[in-house]
Amino acid sequence: MSTVEGLQERVAELEKKLEALQKHASRREKITVMSSEVVDSNPYSRLMALKRMGIVENYESIRNYTVAVVGVGGVGSVTAEMLTRCGIGRLILYDYDKVELANMNRLFFQPHQSGLSKVEAAAETLKNINPDVDILTNNYNITTVDNFPHFMNSLSTGSLTGGKVDLVLSCVDNFEARYAINTACNELDQVWFESGVAENAVSGHIQLMIPGETACFACVPPLVVASNIDEKTLKREGVCAASLPTTMGVVAGLLVQNALKYLLKFGEVSNYLGYSALNDFFPSMKLKPDPNCQDQHCRVRQQEYAARPKVELQEKKEEDDKPLHEDNEWGISLADESAPEKDDGKVEVAAGVTLAYTIPADDIPSEGATITASNDVSLDELMAQMKNM
Repeated sequence: MSTVEGLQERVAELEKKLEALQKHASRREKITVMSSEVVDSNPYSRLMALKRMGIVENYESIRNYTVAVVGVGGVGSVTAEMLTRCGIGRLILYDYDKVELANMNRLFFQPHQSGLSKVEAAAETLKNINPDVDILTNNYNITTVDNFPHFMNSLSTGSLTGGKVDLVLSCVDNFEARYAINTACNELDQVWFESGVAENAVSGHIQLMIPGETACFACVPPLVVASNIDEKTLKREGVCAASLPTTMGVVAGLLVQNALKYLLKFGEVSNYLGYSALNDFFPSMKLKPDPNCQDQHCRVRQQEYAARPKVELQEKKEEDDKPLHEDNEWGISLADESAPEKDDGKVEVAAGVTLAYTIPADDIPSEGATITASNDVSLDELMAQMKNM
C-alpha cells in the first residue's frame, strides 16, 4: 500500500469518527435529561435514587456507555430490556434467528412478532420502552467468514464516540459463537461477560472475561469441548432443550447487575457466578488465565498484564476495597450483619432461627494454624462435579 493510499484511509477513518461524534452530539440534545427530581412523570427518578443514597457516585454517566448484546434469545432479550430500562446510552444487538411461537414460553417476545427477526422485534419493543436509548441492530451470524470482520469492526468503532464499545455481553447458546466472541475480544482487548443456561433449564452462570487478567473462554474450555465431544451429537432428533423463563430471568438479572457494577463502578463484580435452581446454590470463584492458552491473543494480553506497574495494580485493589456506601444526608450506613460469638465459640442467633449446621468447637482451628486445601481432585472428577451442578 502506497503512502497516499494510507493517508486516504486514515482521512476516511477520521471522517467516520467525526460523523459519529456529530450524530452523538445531535442525539444528546434530543434526549430527556436524566433528572433526579422525584415526580411520577420522571422515568429516571427511581434510578437516580441510587445516587442520592450513595450507592452510585454518578448514575447519569450510564448515558455515555455502549453495550453490545450478542444473542437476543431467552437471556439476551431480557438483558437488553433491563439495560434499556436502566437508560443505557447505546445498545448494539446481534442475532440472525427469527421469533417463533416456540419462544413464547420465555419472556419479552410476543406472539404477534412471530416471523420477525429477533433483532428487529427487539428493537421495536425496546424503542417503545425507552426512546432515549440508541439501538443498533445486526441481523447476521457472527461466526461466518464474511460476517466476523464486520462484527470486529462494529465492536471497535460502535461506541457513541466512534471508539470501542464499553462492554460485550454474550448471551448465545452455542460454543462456536462463544469462541468467535472470545477471539474478537482477546484481539481487541475488550472486556466481556459470558453467560449461559443449561440444557435442562435449571442451572446457569455468568463469567467476567478481562483479557490477560482472568481466564478467557479458551483457557477453561467447557465440558463438551474438553471431552472432545461434537456439540451436534448432543442434539437428538425431535428433542429440544428445555427452557424456563424463571431461570433465564435470574441469569439475565445477574448478568445485568454485574454489568452495571462494572460500568458504574460500585459494589464487587463477580468473576464467575453460577446458579443451580434445584437447591438455590450460587457458587462463585475466580479463574486465572492459562499461560499456555491456545488463543495467541490471550497469551499476549497475559504478558501485557504481567508487565503493568505494580503500583497501578495496587491502586486498582484499593479502589475495589472502598466501602459500598459513602456518607449521606440520611445517615445511612452499613451494619455488621455477622452474628456475635460468645467466648465458647457458639454463635448467637435470633429467637426462632435454627442454624443449618454448626462447627464443633474441637474442629475450629486455633489462632495461627495453617489451613491447607487439597488439590488432588482429578480433571475427570471435576468435570463430573460440574456436570451434576
